[in-house]
Amino acid sequence: MREILSDLVAEQQFLDQSLQRIPIKLWDKVTPAKPWTVRDTIAHLADFAELAADALTGGDRVKEYQNATDLDALRQRAIEKGRSMRPQDVIEWWRAGRAKVVEPLSHMSADDRVEWIAGDMSAKTFATFRLMETWAHGLDIYQALDIEVEDTPRIRHVCWLGWKTLPYAFKNAGLDYSPIRVEVIGPGYAKWVYGPEDAEDVIKGPASDWARIVVRRMPPDKARLKVTGEAAAKALEVAQAFI
Repeated sequence: MREILSDLVAEQQFLDQSLQRIPIKLWDKVTPAKPWTVRDTIAHLADFAELAADALTGGDRVKEYQNATDLDALRQRAIEKGRSMRPQDVIEWWRAGRAKVVEPLSHMSADDRVEWIAGDMSAKTFATFRLMETWAHGLDIYQALDIEVEDTPRIRHVCWLGWKTLPYAFKNAGLDYSPIRVEVIGPGYAKWVYGPEDAEDVIKGPASDWARIVVRRMPPDKARLKVTGEAAAKALEVAQAFI
């Protein structure tokens, strides 16, 4: 757990530091995740940090999401709250929430179970979801503000989660799933491999593209990924490392 938690905190701090350099007038600039603005995006992260903290302490908010018929309406409550706050107060809201997530996770083992919106998952996977969401929404903010950032080795967690959630993504799309192997090259030419060696369906290429595919920040036809097999090709269309 130490590695994923360290990387989670680093990813959050990187986005936090980037926000400190943004003029207040740009907080209401619309991101590629329309109609959300920079302010809306951080409000969403803050709200989900509180939701995650509640889940880790046995609260009832997760049940509200599990039973909801309109998730967008629940998300909108946080958006409206953020719009009534000053930018720095939105950041402080997010900081407080994420601290309440990291602290209990630091006392858990990787295999401990955590109840979440789509069901329970391991503590390691739960922490990886928090990193993935921070990274993905960070992309939205950086693109909106024309901020160039380089990918870090931390995207390996997003790549792993994208592979790990493929069965869910296929099921969600109403498709049968067969094993898929993912072989990607990350920053510093690091090679990350997920899936069985004898899989007939294989995805190869840059980790940066695979990570963006699985958070739906890149269309499949723009990805520099080589696929072998029908399931691998379909994976580029249905993969989603989020719930």
